[in-house]
Amino acid sequence: MRLECIDNVREMEVLGKSILSDDGQILLKSGVVLTDRYLKKLKTLGVYYIYVEDERLEDVKVEDTELTELKQCAIKSLSRVAKNVSLNGEREVKDSIEKVKSLVEYILDNKDVDKSLNDIKTYDNYTYVHCLDTSIMATFLAASLNINKDKIKELATGAVLHDVGKTKISNKIINKTGKLTEEEFKEIRKHPIYGRDILEKKFYMSDIILKTVSEHHERVDGKGYPYGLKGNNISKYGRIVAICDVYDAVSSDRCYRRRFSPSEAYELILAGSGNAFDEDMIMKFRNTFSVYPLGAKIRLSNGIEGYVSGQNKGYPDRPIIRVFDDYNKSSYKEIDLLKCTNVTVKGLS
Repeated sequence: MRLECIDNVREMEVLGKSILSDDGQILLKSGVVLTDRYLKKLKTLGVYYIYVEDERLEDVKVEDTELTELKQCAIKSLSRVAKNVSLNGEREVKDSIEKVKSLVEYILDNKDVDKSLNDIKTYDNYTYVHCLDTSIMATFLAASLNINKDKIKELATGAVLHDVGKTKISNKIINKTGKLTEEEFKEIRKHPIYGRDILEKKFYMSDIILKTVSEHHERVDGKGYPYGLKGNNISKYGRIVAICDVYDAVSSDRCYRRRFSPSEAYELILAGSGNAFDEDMIMKFRNTFSVYPLGAKIRLSNGIEGYVSGQNKGYPDRPIIRVFDDYNKSSYKEIDLLKCTNVTVKGLS
């Protein structure tokens, strides 16, 4: 399976990974033949990259049917929460929490980061998929920090609800494409407080969830918001989600900007080590997440192009690359960048 820029996908190729809608339904199911109509529709939804089946990379698998079903359930419940949170929808919120905990349980039992992340975000489903991916990243990062399973479930719940406070802010501000006014920016910066208030007063959430929601924009140098907390005065849960929230956000296309490249997003996080983000957690981040997803086509410094077929744990920017013979597509060689130290990745191809 390969990850391909949608402009390079040809008609009659086959979708390799399902795309979810904003209410948890399958917008396009893996295995569907991509017609011109489907491709045009995906472009109008703001989709720039999709997974397509490729017999040359049939051993590179990123779709997990059971995981997709769990994500569907979580997104459906998140959609209901967003619509009912201001109406004291206690049942919907509790249902969402149970769905998230089931998802976390599955992820912790399987621990396959390559299949768990890199879901396709559209303009419509961005909010829910972003919250879910942030939660999944936080789960993996917390596991690498040896946090116990019960606390990870609480953290993951807080992560998936981290932006619930935005339901108290006007959509005109949330969806504004131009520069925010000073007053609008002040209002946006209140959403962690709004979120904590909603969850504490209406739904009696745990302290871990409340800290995760209220502190996900705090920074270890004290330059975050809403409280300007510094260092260890920020809970470890807030520090974990701060990293995951930023990384997933900048890796996604938004109505007001294009996504960062994988290397740019990674460098942004690493550059924040010790100032914006917890230094020890960034070291764990490096050992947990890879820069380039499986199936992505990349260009090397020696001019060679190939597809990511494997990862080297602890070396996020040194994957294993599969390079095909131009004259015989079934013939290929593997380049392990951990062993070829004189070659670097220049970027996506």
